[in-house]
Amino acid sequence: MSPLAHPFDAVIFDMDGTLLDTEAVFKAIVYEVCTEMGFAMTDGVHGRMVGSSHEATAQLLIESFGSHFPYTLFDEKCRTIMKSRLSEVPVKAGARELVTALRELGVPLAVATSSRANHAMGHLEAAGVIGLFDTIVTRDDVINPKPHPEPYLTAARRLKVDPVHCVAFEDSISGVRAAHAAGMRTVMVPDLVQPSDEIAALCVAVLESMAHAHEHLVTAPRSANGLQEHLQVKSRG
Repeated sequence: MSPLAHPFDAVIFDMDGTLLDTEAVFKAIVYEVCTEMGFAMTDGVHGRMVGSSHEATAQLLIESFGSHFPYTLFDEKCRTIMKSRLSEVPVKAGARELVTALRELGVPLAVATSSRANHAMGHLEAAGVIGLFDTIVTRDDVINPKPHPEPYLTAARRLKVDPVHCVAFEDSISGVRAAHAAGMRTVMVPDLVQPSDEIAALCVAVLESMAHAHEHLVTAPRSANGLQEHLQVKSRG
């Protein structure tokens, strides 16, 4: 039986690559903009960008391409193109169904993202899921972004639940590190980056998609108050 088959009090989700199917689009834009600016993006560098904060990404690109890398211009170009290409923000397979099912059960829900507030709120609203969450923690709400646990600890505090009684869904390495450091039962649903053995060991489950979590949720035994539900997930590491 999975460790997730124990009662929990809240569920906290990462946004890009976990709830929203945006990372593949952003990857294509990153390569396009770098080429236009005369820099050769690689899968290795891009992989380290996934799940990183604005500051960490800037540092990474400057370290990778040199101090002359115009990060501000790069960031502006990427955001402009992203906005033009994502008038409708796609949701990851199974994510809407899982969040909706949890909401109907009365489970407190949150988003903890490294994105800035305007980006996060805009994308969640465009995806039609913003109203499903009790609180949304963005980069603007914390001093220390992922992989520091502060985003997840902040979300748990706002939900008024103990972090150790939370389940966290993540797609990135930095996100997994953050959720695990916060003491949460961490589920990784890889998007563009697969976990190493070290990262997989920090998770109670590694799933192909959110649909696999939902399949077990809807058939799991439930407690009387409807808050501490059983979530049985088959680990696919």
